[in-house]
Amino acid sequence: MRGTSGASLAAAQERFEPVLRAAGADALTLGEQLFAVVEALDESGALRRSLSDPSRAGEDKAGLVAALLGRFDGRVTDLLSGMVRSRWSSEKDLVDGIERLAVDATLAAAESRGVLETVEDELFRVTRVLVGQRAARQALSDTSTDVARRRALVDALLGGKVDPVTQELAQRATTHPRGRRFVAALTWYGEVAAERRRRLVAMVTSATVLTKAQQERLGAILERSYGRPVQLNVTVDPAVVGGLRIQVGADVVDSTVLSRLADAQRRLAG
Repeated sequence: MRGTSGASLAAAQERFEPVLRAAGADALTLGEQLFAVVEALDESGALRRSLSDPSRAGEDKAGLVAALLGRFDGRVTDLLSGMVRSRWSSEKDLVDGIERLAVDATLAAAESRGVLETVEDELFRVTRVLVGQRAARQALSDTSTDVARRRALVDALLGGKVDPVTQELAQRATTHPRGRRFVAALTWYGEVAAERRRRLVAMVTSATVLTKAQQERLGAILERSYGRPVQLNVTVDPAVVGGLRIQVGADVVDSTVLSRLADAQRRLAG
């Protein structure tokens, strides 16, 4: 999200982060309520337009939020009142921004218990488990399938095996995907978790298993390149072209580019 919407989302995150830190495990409830707002806005075009209309006074829109969310937690109402006062490039951006803050709140609950890294790892592992299970991936992403059946499939796959936050997000990915495939939704949640830990995620596909030393070297190269810690999520695929494929956000780096980058860094280091 960029431009006006990106600035509005960043401002909302800055205001909401201290609230999440103070909420502790109760941040999970804030996340649930924000997800409920996302669902309501997805179902009502009229409501989306009313809350994102740039020609409508901000206080008027904030009053509408207060009237609609009378039974919600005051922290959620305050957050949304501030968001609708801000400007958004489109009504979709407003809803996407609320969803992002719902994910942040859910992950903040895990962070408060010291298990955010565990949740991030579990999300990645679930996507890896599904690599060879095409039928399961399709079933979890098929919005024409009964919701209860999809929830039951998630329970069968993860029930009692992962943190409750991981389970909650996986349920969300199949019941309210918002146009994403199940695996894509989990991948995004993992990226948000990594961002909360101030780390970038590098999706690494290697033709062979990487040794610990190789992973450490690769991580060091990427961290110097991006100026931030990088979380390596490594998958082995013998068919990968060139032996190595790395994706960091929208950037895709193959082994040839990586080699040139490492050489350049060595030369710069003298």
